[in-house]
Amino acid sequence: MIVNKSNWIQVSILSLLFWGLVCILPSNLAPQGFALDYNKEILIEADFSNRDLTDSSFTKANLRDSNFSNSNLQGVRFFATNLESANLRNTNLRYATLDSARLVKADLTNAVLEGAFASNARFDGAIIDGADFTDVLLRKDEQDKLCQLAKGTNPTTGRNTRDTLYCPGNRE
Repeated sequence: MIVNKSNWIQVSILSLLFWGLVCILPSNLAPQGFALDYNKEILIEADFSNRDLTDSSFTKANLRDSNFSNSNLQGVRFFATNLESANLRNTNLRYATLDSARLVKADLTNAVLEGAFASNARFDGAIIDGADFTDVLLRKDEQDKLCQLAKGTNPTTGRNTRDTLYCPGNRE
């Protein structure tokens, strides 16, 4: 096979340009479902909405006021992460690690936290309307606080928030 030198140069240049673009693409254009590592990052007011971040890690990150609405966060690690005032509406947090996370004033409306590990997590002032806490490991004092706020039914699972938290007394 005879290769024209000018064709070889053109192919080489196009290949370099292609790989150059791939390397400089912003992270929000990363392939969906690609696990990312944001450990110890300062990501205040970051927009992670409508993303598939399955199995990504945000350990000890500062995500105050960040937006994760409508995202798949299944298996994500938020160990000791600051999620104060974060928007977690309609998120899939199944089997996520929220141990020692700060979810103060976070919006968890209609979130599914089934099987999440949230021991030592703080939920002071969180909005949990319609959230599903099925099989979530919580400290008893946090569970009691959440029961004071619990109302609604999760639209994805059809489960009542108070029931998933094993709250005493009558349902709404």
